[in-house]
Amino acid sequence: MKRPARIVGLVVAATLAVGGVGVTAALNDRPQDARPIQDPPANPAPAQDPPPINSLGATESAPNAQPAPAAPVPVPPTPEETTAALNRSREAEVLNEIAPVVAEEEDEEVEVVEAPTEPDGPPPPRQRRRVAVVQAVDKVTAESIRFEVEVGGRPVAFKRELIFTVRACEVSAEEERDQAAFGYLEISLQPRGVITGAEPRQLFRGWMFSSSPGLGVLEHPVYDAWLVDCRA
Repeated sequence: MKRPARIVGLVVAATLAVGGVGVTAALNDRPQDARPIQDPPANPAPAQDPPPINSLGATESAPNAQPAPAAPVPVPPTPEETTAALNRSREAEVLNEIAPVVAEEEDEEVEVVEAPTEPDGPPPPRQRRRVAVVQAVDKVTAESIRFEVEVGGRPVAFKRELIFTVRACEVSAEEERDQAAFGYLEISLQPRGVITGAEPRQLFRGWMFSSSPGLGVLEHPVYDAWLVDCRA
């Protein structure tokens, strides 16, 4: 009698262990709620210096002097000032005569600068990143949030309806002139009030570009989303 009971107990324990693994896997696959992130300020405010301390004690009083006249007093120019003014006017006349000649010479000697040519060979490889930064907006309530989604990791849900999954996130190489981010996203919609376990409806799957949001567009009457950046 003891041996069958022990066998039954082992079978029950194995069943509970397998069920616990299944529940853990289901919880890991369930989308997590999006959490807003904040970018650090580009130009932090400099620290203000404390006000200077007057180490001389009390402020000195102004010296006694005669008050200023009510009307301005004209001061005739000296002979030296008159001569200097005449010299400046003569120099200005000479410069005005020379300026048109110099301008004509500059117009004749115009140097043609050729536009830089594109480098030969294939473009440099892009740099892969681990996290994608996404911006999502609710057009009805004007609610907007910026959050992170791990590449190949757990999906992230915006307002528990819009589910984001990122398959790849890359940035331009340092040698390229235009720096931008490129991400391959899958966006699905899980409407509220549906039966538990129903598959979400896919809205978008493809590449999004941070420098050109119009190339990869999420078409939905309520929600809008785009790629902002890729981070390590």
